[in-house]
Amino acid sequence: MFYTVRMTKTLIDRTYDHVKEVMGADTSGHDWWHVHRVLKLSQYIAAHEKDANMEVVELAALLHDIADWKFNDGDLEAGPQAVRDWLGAHGAAEELIEKVVYIVEHISFRGGTNTHEMQTLEGKIVQDADRLDALGAVGIARTFAFGGSAGRAMYDPDNAPAQQYSSFEEYRNSLHDSTTVNHFYEKLLLLKDRMHTATARKLAEHRHKVMEEFLAEFYQEWDGKR
Repeated sequence: MFYTVRMTKTLIDRTYDHVKEVMGADTSGHDWWHVHRVLKLSQYIAAHEKDANMEVVELAALLHDIADWKFNDGDLEAGPQAVRDWLGAHGAAEELIEKVVYIVEHISFRGGTNTHEMQTLEGKIVQDADRLDALGAVGIARTFAFGGSAGRAMYDPDNAPAQQYSSFEEYRNSLHDSTTVNHFYEKLLLLKDRMHTATARKLAEHRHKVMEEFLAEFYQEWDGKR
């Protein structure tokens, strides 16, 4: 007698497929491959930091940009609600849902206006991974991809970076008014010192240096000196 082995997809597998389908066509730098890199970085950091709940880490990494507020009229509740809907519809326990939603609710930088400090190891790991993907060569590429999609000028010497945003609304309104190069000073160059884990801090050092070298070269070329 022959028996057929039935392979059942896990919640992680189904979420992986779902996010890949939903975000696969994005061209703003917040696409499926960004999520994939954040997942891999989260797994790498968690392996070095230890003691993290990997189901929470992986689900939060996969779902952290679902219904991102930048593409949902600034609605900060769109992402957490999408996570609740997805996990609830696929039988996740309420405790698991709340742990993942907590991370998604608080992961965004929001121009420095998000002052919430992650309270869970899993949240710190995924937030570090998301921030690392905004740095280095990939971070530079993503920044210009987003700038183009948002209609931002690449650079304007007369448009200085904001020193600080007084509110989320002010930051949200700046997404089209500021420049791509300003974004380095308003966010990217600030991230190295905001990493939670030792593993992420080490990775961030190199990626931060790559951005500094890029900007130095950019200004030299902009001024016709190279």
